[in-house]
Amino acid sequence: MSGRARVRARGLARSPDAQREQHTQALPLGRRMHTPVDLSDSEASGSSSVEETNRILQHCNKGVSSGDVESTIVEKGVKIRRDYMDLNICTREKLAHVRDCKTGSSGIPVKLVTNLFNLGLPQDWQLYQYHVTYIPDLASRRLRIALLYNHRKFANHAKAFDGTVLFLSQKLEEKVTELSAETQRGETVKMTVTLTRELPSSSPTCIQVFNIIFRKILKMLSMYQIGRNFYKPSEPVEIPQHKLSLWPGFAISVSHFESSLLFGADVSYKVLRNETVLEFMTDLCYKIGISCFIQTCEQQLIGLVVLTRYNNKTYRIDDIDWSVKPTHTFWRRDGSEITYVDYYKQQYNITLSDLNQPVLVSLLKSKRNDNIEPKIIHLIPELCFLTGLSGPAASDYQLMKAVAEEMRLSPLSRQQQLARLADDIQRNKDTRFELETWGLYLGSQMSLTGRVVPSEKILMQEHVCQPMSAADWSKDIRTCKILNAESLNKWLIVCSNRAENLIEGFLSCLRRVGSSMGFNVDYPKITKVQENTAAYLRAIQQHADLDVQLVMCILPSNQKNLYDSIKKYLNSDCPVPSQCVLTRTLSKQGMMMSVATKIAMQMTCKLGGELWAVEIPLKSLMVVGIDTCKDTFSKQVVVGFVASVNPRITRWFSRCILQKAATDLADCLKVFMTGALKEWYKHNHDLPARIIVYRDGIGDGQLKTVVEYEVPQLLSSVAESGSKTR
Repeated sequence: MSGRARVRARGLARSPDAQREQHTQALPLGRRMHTPVDLSDSEASGSSSVEETNRILQHCNKGVSSGDVESTIVEKGVKIRRDYMDLNICTREKLAHVRDCKTGSSGIPVKLVTNLFNLGLPQDWQLYQYHVTYIPDLASRRLRIALLYNHRKFANHAKAFDGTVLFLSQKLEEKVTELSAETQRGETVKMTVTLTRELPSSSPTCIQVFNIIFRKILKMLSMYQIGRNFYKPSEPVEIPQHKLSLWPGFAISVSHFESSLLFGADVSYKVLRNETVLEFMTDLCYKIGISCFIQTCEQQLIGLVVLTRYNNKTYRIDDIDWSVKPTHTFWRRDGSEITYVDYYKQQYNITLSDLNQPVLVSLLKSKRNDNIEPKIIHLIPELCFLTGLSGPAASDYQLMKAVAEEMRLSPLSRQQQLARLADDIQRNKDTRFELETWGLYLGSQMSLTGRVVPSEKILMQEHVCQPMSAADWSKDIRTCKILNAESLNKWLIVCSNRAENLIEGFLSCLRRVGSSMGFNVDYPKITKVQENTAAYLRAIQQHADLDVQLVMCILPSNQKNLYDSIKKYLNSDCPVPSQCVLTRTLSKQGMMMSVATKIAMQMTCKLGGELWAVEIPLKSLMVVGIDTCKDTFSKQVVVGFVASVNPRITRWFSRCILQKAATDLADCLKVFMTGALKEWYKHNHDLPARIIVYRDGIGDGQLKTVVEYEVPQLLSSVAESGSKTR
């Protein structure tokens, strides 16, 4: 374990026989404030004999939890979350061709049912926002909420309160309301509730409150929130042959669509493994032995998300502390000291079977303040279930097929689940009352008219094919010549000795398929190496000279480190087109023609060829694609930019760059667009008449930035080129 990881993982715990007292502190889960209580959010931290731990936790008065801290989403009332910042951004008002009507006319009309439900409100409905202050000031947010919620003044009010900002559906009699409440200790607290805003239903703040209301409603239906979605652990779908469970659930949202307020829901599934972290550790130890167990275990577990079924909460594994055992103790909130063994027995009636297992470490970050140091939470591997699918599992065809059969619902099944959700909300007494107190009414499911457009004609070199299936014309590729392909005369294959027997059959099939496609493939130079990263890189460096058109690597497994190292070298250090293929892919003899066809198509494109085209009704059209991705290691933003440079939209100009911040994005887009226009002019001796830009990688709340900063930069580069492009 690295020093940094060890520092993060070190818990402030002590063994029963330790000479020096080292205590940890638990923050018990699920203490919901429904009655006036007096709690403080500040916790006394224990002392540690580890200097590194003190350094990482300096100035941080936090304790260590046994995993009982609620990881719920904080509903902020002070400022609008990024999800709702785009609500008032109109992208159509300046675009004449979509401003008045965006309904198509081609194709056959068809009736469609959506996953949206009408959400009714009284015509004059308003939301009232108040600011609440306390005298004396209370540090505990939960105490502030409890005192207000239990005050008789708000007994019959629909309310949402985060400890500072209060939302009501009914206006109080006075603009400033003075109230008093009493804590369990008999202390009198004065509350001042001041009206700050009256908001219409179209306000982004109202949309945020509506989403909070529906999250509360799903919790009333005994659903548990994991991430942003809600799931029903009481109705699991078991896949016993693969030791998996699927929790059914929903992703929900409330938003304005056109002029209507709509509630949207979509079916979601949470994949859970019926395998605990302790079972995973035990199996791993048997497989690899004890010598490299700790290092391998940390590599495979850190970063994974686990579920604790005693409270249905998810946690990310940030480290493993091998020095802390279940027999060690921690401080509870009431000041008493208890072992992990006794705590889980008393709190959940769970008996831990392995007293020598280490503890998992999860860092619980504050959702209200990024500047607050995360709390350290200890989790017991025996009680943590793995979520999601591992790499080998995702490559298991039978497993993925079984999962897909349950998760890929037919339109009818999906519709039935959505109708059931709406019915549950309307029939449940508590959820119906919650909606009524806010003045909301869940209406009927939205339907609309869509259009079935005819399938596209695929233009090949000498033929035009119109496939029966809208998304598959792979068989036509084998018999029709592609538009344009460069011959592959000099290329290199790097493989292990184990894959040698598969190469000849694959090459024979590849050359046969390539010939029928019009893609001539000569026999390559083949280099055999050992199955490690260094050997592959050494062979590539020795044999990939300037004349090599393409390097193909036959990889023994989908090991990320090997693949990343090869791609980094061949993309950055020695730019040569590359193709990586797994050994097991070439071992599927019955599918070799299909495999060879797909690989030949990829190789053609990487060499600058053109596979096919479709009819483009707009003449002289440039299509631009932009995407961004944040690199987690360097914290920089990777910007990718592509633009078509011919009327058939089959040849492309591409650029990418690392930006230090997202705010620099607009500047680089102007440079990229200018370069794309120059490239178009070089191929066509004119500038494009129209440009369509597809912008991906936009997160919640970023649409305003795109409209106000990125679009003007793109338009500026077009204007400076002297083009009359639209």
